[in-house]
Amino acid sequence: MDVFGIEEIILAVILFIAIHYWRLNRNTPMTIWPIMGMLPSFIHNVSNFYDYINSLLQQNGGTIIFEGPWLTNMKMVFTSDCMNVQHITSTKFENYGKGKDFEEIFEVLGDGIFRSDFHMWKYNRTLLHSIFKQENFQVFLHKTIEKKIFSSLLVFLDHACKKGLQVDLQDIFQRLTFDNICSIVLGFDPICLSIDLPQIACEKAFTQAENTLFYRHVTPKFLWKLQKWLQIGEEKKFSKNVKIVDKMVYSKIKSKKDQMQGEQQFDLLSILLKQSIGDGKNPIDDENKFLRDTSINLLAAGRDTISSTLTWFFWLVSTHPFVEAKILEEIKENLPSRKDNWKYLGMEGLNKLIYLHATLCEVLRLYPPVPIEHKSSLKCDVLPSGHKIKSNTMIVYSLYSMGRVEKIWGKDCLEFKPERWISKKGGIIQVPSYKFIAFNAGPRTCLGKDISFFEMKMIISSILLNYQIQVVEDHPIIPSISVVLDMRYGLKINVKKRSI
Repeated sequence: MDVFGIEEIILAVILFIAIHYWRLNRNTPMTIWPIMGMLPSFIHNVSNFYDYINSLLQQNGGTIIFEGPWLTNMKMVFTSDCMNVQHITSTKFENYGKGKDFEEIFEVLGDGIFRSDFHMWKYNRTLLHSIFKQENFQVFLHKTIEKKIFSSLLVFLDHACKKGLQVDLQDIFQRLTFDNICSIVLGFDPICLSIDLPQIACEKAFTQAENTLFYRHVTPKFLWKLQKWLQIGEEKKFSKNVKIVDKMVYSKIKSKKDQMQGEQQFDLLSILLKQSIGDGKNPIDDENKFLRDTSINLLAAGRDTISSTLTWFFWLVSTHPFVEAKILEEIKENLPSRKDNWKYLGMEGLNKLIYLHATLCEVLRLYPPVPIEHKSSLKCDVLPSGHKIKSNTMIVYSLYSMGRVEKIWGKDCLEFKPERWISKKGGIIQVPSYKFIAFNAGPRTCLGKDISFFEMKMIISSILLNYQIQVVEDHPIIPSISVVLDMRYGLKINVKKRSI
């Protein structure tokens, strides 16, 4: 008679428990497994992560507590409750910082504005706010974006139109915005967007690094840290990509310092060098590192958020011809013509584009470029939803889900409807930032909000006036799973010259 060994008995017990828990939870979206907690359910649904989280939040009153495997300390609170968000971002702002987990995951950002807390964050914010308000910088910003639109974007689209090329519009916008933000921050154009669509190492490294950052979100800390220590897998690629980006940034810092006595320049790095050197009041120990960290933060913000929003904008508008027609009519009526029959993309005319502004808000509501944000509690607290928060608890608020909350936006919350943003008097309805959270809320509200709208309106106006964007039939439109809400398969389009 055979006798079962200890291995067979352990395996049988594990299988019995697994089948038992599967039967108990097979009709629920989130199975809580022994030892592994909720992690298997999250991993199983990682391909549609943001919609999965949204469904969980809707079924659980807007807030859920995630518990990972035993002994991993992988516990966090997810919420789409706007009162919780207001509490975290404004009412109890001092109690919720980025936290240790955020700092470790986003170490690449250094001590820049998106990763720092308290004194360093206040210094970063005050410094950048003063620069953004400078008239010389604003003029430089406008000229830089306009030049890139006419010298690269329209030239490429004209070439694609004449050759009948099928184009990935998401890739074009990522190249365009990377060129723009490098010019604005570092004072040089890497020329990612040109007719031959060259592979630029620093731009490619930026994109690949983002994938690793999301990987760190859904992987137990000990595992990705082990990969980092051993320099294998995703972490090996991440280190390589960061070195490429750092090499580019540090070389520009050096060249800017060498040019300090030359002609006056208004890119952000040049202004920072003049304002931060030797003022005796800043908390900076290593000036080169400070300049590097600030540059990396602004490059990430200025490239990804705008390219993502533009991509979703043109998909939504191309599939809603009535919206496109209204935007085009508004542009023609409000942007003054120049001698060469081009429209002048100035601030005064762009500010009159109310319906375009409303459409951008609607795009950002449904497809926020940063789909989740997370904070960490310093002390114990109780959220407005009644959930008790221990110190050092990670709280994730889902911007993607908040745009789909019926209590905030109504029963038509899943519809693309720019009109919801326009008042009876024809102005933009101001929605509180803790409800419309695309630009964050409270003291950390995005400094570049006005700049972002300005750049997007310039790009959109120049494209719509000259070209018709037609999405390739049956092209799959699926959100990517990354720290930035891009399209997983890009946005394949055909370009046609618009008849005037």
